[in-house]
Amino acid sequence: MMSFAAAPADDVARLVARMLFEIEAVHFRPADPFTLASGLSSPVYVDCRRIISFPRVRSAIGDFMAATVLRAAGFEAFDCVAGGETAGIPFAALVAERLGLPMCYVRKKPKGYGRNALIEGVMAPGDRVLLVEDLATDGGSKLSFVEAIRETGAECGHAAVVFSYGIFADTLPRLAAEGVQLHHLCSWWDMLAEARASERFPAGALDQVERFLRDPEGWRAEHAAAAKSE
Repeated sequence: MMSFAAAPADDVARLVARMLFEIEAVHFRPADPFTLASGLSSPVYVDCRRIISFPRVRSAIGDFMAATVLRAAGFEAFDCVAGGETAGIPFAALVAERLGLPMCYVRKKPKGYGRNALIEGVMAPGDRVLLVEDLATDGGSKLSFVEAIRETGAECGHAAVVFSYGIFADTLPRLAAEGVQLHHLCSWWDMLAEARASERFPAGALDQVERFLRDPEGWRAEHAAAAKSE
């Protein structure tokens, strides 16, 4: 691991936010909001898939994820690392390599032919599995992957992501209720702090972004009303 993998969590969050800005993975677009997979509008969007094309950033984030998980869960807490199809697969590979563990991945649904398996790779009953994904919003997809892992007889009590939205109050309780602890490197609050410190975006745009982060539903209602009045 790189020596700075042992940096305090706040430093990790700041550095990862800076990396994501540098590779243009972060977008603030209040005037022309993005449509998320849920169908909801958002003035912010992060594309963690870009990370794999930048070797130095990719390596540092792999180090940070491994160190973060070891600190929180322990050094002998896992027998296997599983990536969620598809965005989680490269990050699972990075973490598995650093932890010296076998890797597999979890499909969103059976592929419909061959073994028709949800789990690709080797996962045995009783294995303690770390689920790795690129990001977390409300935690719903994590629970789907956890369920598929547990159906094999394996255990899954931890999930790790590069980025967590950090704005949905029920995300952590929802995961905790199913016995899953979420570990992340940075959130939208870290992104906003880095954006303000570096003056990467106009202050007015960042003020709108902060309004969204503090009250996503209120921001959407306000934006919809403004669109109708135009």
